[in-house]
Amino acid sequence: MKIFNHKDVELWEVKDEGGEGVSIRWLISKDDGAQRFFMRIFDVQPGGHTPYHKHPWEHEVFILEGKAEVASEKGKHSAPAGHVVFVLPDEHHQFRNETDKLMRFMCLIPKVE
Repeated sequence: MKIFNHKDVELWEVKDEGGEGVSIRWLISKDDGAQRFFMRIFDVQPGGHTPYHKHPWEHEVFILEGKAEVASEKGKHSAPAGHVVFVLPDEHHQFRNETDKLMRFMCLIPKVE
């Protein structure tokens, strides 16, 4: 068992092409012995966004702070703090922060080989 404050985990800048103003904390990963799922927290600065992308696994996302604008093939949807976003496998998606405050979300993904 491991219990810790998420702020004690190193914050890394996300340098993926198409993203801007995004940082990540890998809270639970293979380094912790996780065998099926990983947990991450993303900080998205005002005006920042993740890349518009897709992949063959799902995401379970919980908006912790601020307000996300979530883009997909179906359009753009608002997701303020407290909202949940489920991204299906192979669905294009992007998380944008169009406000003047930090947006933070937790994201769970399956272990990908």
